[in-house]
Amino acid sequence: MKHALNVTREQDFAAWYQAVITEADLAEESGVRGCMVIRPWGYGIWERIQRLLDDRIKATGHENCYFPLFIPLSYFEKEAEHVDGFAKEMAVVTHHRLVSDGKGGLTPDPEAKLEEPLVVRPTSETVIGTAFSRWVQSWRDLPVLINQWANVVRWEMRTRMFLRTAEFLWQEGHTAHATAQEAREETLKMLEVYREFAETCLGLHVIAGEKPENERFPGAVATYSIEAMMQDGKALQAGTSHFLGTNFAHAQNIRFQNAEGQFEHANTTSWGVSTRMIGGVIMVHGDDDGLRVPPAIAPWQVVIVPMLRDAPEDEPLIAYCRELQATLAKQSALGEPVRALLDLKPAKAATKRWGWVKKGAPVIIEVGGRDMAGGNVSVVRRDRLYRADGKLDSAVVAKDDFVGQVGETLSDIQATLLAQSTERLRSQIVPVDDWAGVEAHFASGGKNPGWVDVRWSKPTGDALEAVVQRLKGLKLTIRNAPLGQTGCDDGPCVFTGAPAVERVLIGRAY
Repeated sequence: MKHALNVTREQDFAAWYQAVITEADLAEESGVRGCMVIRPWGYGIWERIQRLLDDRIKATGHENCYFPLFIPLSYFEKEAEHVDGFAKEMAVVTHHRLVSDGKGGLTPDPEAKLEEPLVVRPTSETVIGTAFSRWVQSWRDLPVLINQWANVVRWEMRTRMFLRTAEFLWQEGHTAHATAQEAREETLKMLEVYREFAETCLGLHVIAGEKPENERFPGAVATYSIEAMMQDGKALQAGTSHFLGTNFAHAQNIRFQNAEGQFEHANTTSWGVSTRMIGGVIMVHGDDDGLRVPPAIAPWQVVIVPMLRDAPEDEPLIAYCRELQATLAKQSALGEPVRALLDLKPAKAATKRWGWVKKGAPVIIEVGGRDMAGGNVSVVRRDRLYRADGKLDSAVVAKDDFVGQVGETLSDIQATLLAQSTERLRSQIVPVDDWAGVEAHFASGGKNPGWVDVRWSKPTGDALEAVVQRLKGLKLTIRNAPLGQTGCDDGPCVFTGAPAVERVLIGRAY
């Protein structure tokens, strides 16, 4: 079996990941370290993610808005833990003008130094909190429920496209509430939105849970995450939701007069997902031929490739394909009109077919003169590319039958990808009873050891730091404590020996 990529997952997972991005035309280097150009197919996937998630965010009562890219440094200094958590990653603007250096170059004008440095947005709690302090005066002004789609900058030392870049795209929700209970409910509500979205739209089976104290967002009271398992057994934190309590409200004076006339500080939340989700889609669904895009987020769900010969008989074949495209667009799949593309680029049909295989288009239709004469199409499903004998699984189907079944076909592909993700995650989580078992599992687990599920006593302070250092020695982290636990079975914490209060997942992560 010959694959479209020159490196397999088994040979070198990191190199394979980069090859998928390149061969699928998802993104490329920009010339600025850690920043990428997102190409149309990659950005089309992001637009689908935006649209589907934005509908869900608005359905929960949130409104979109926009805040500035530049944030005064003093805003961060009001919340010490927050600024400390991001200080090493902040890009800072200090001048507003350039002048010639006399050598043919440019340099910041010493006379154009800003009175106060501006931080390029790493996240917006501080600037949005400042706005909340103006907007919220009375209990009648609450809750405030907003979201923004934006870019952020975090000056990462080690970068990898989509997974960890200096600049990335995301949405960040921010809310303010009258009570801690309301804010906690909001935090968990949006976590569930992310979980449902990841599974329904991205085909990523994820585990929603609470992060340990050492993994909390800087300044948060509690942080929750959805964790997905990649094909190499590593975890990817695919989204987070934070209960901030009144920490930011105290720092930024978000106060309101309650119904009894007394002043209180609001409880706030923040939550977000980013283009990192595309990295998760690549590493969960990709194969040795490239990307496989779940139909819900595919810019084009069906791609029609006519076998053109640069001859007069091409005209009726193109007309046949155009009619097919128009008919498909009238069909429905996954609750929306089918998105069908007719690829008329001047290239050989086989070249275009393999290009779409690498991009991961869910269904690729090839149409030649013989297909047209018989009223047929040749169908390739990206989720099952090969037959048992290793040859390309291209099935000749009556055109009308394909059109009539296209919604069912795309739904089946979506379900298949989720089922594969679910099986991988469930089969690669192993319960372990003691620290020796943790060490043995990751020592003997090979390239893809997956995660372990262990008892946990929620240590804090020095005891927690000792756990973190022990895990760091094996390049491990605690991913989260899954929600919905009904109680921990009797037994000691694998780290402290103290009575356990819950179970947590441990693994290597991106």
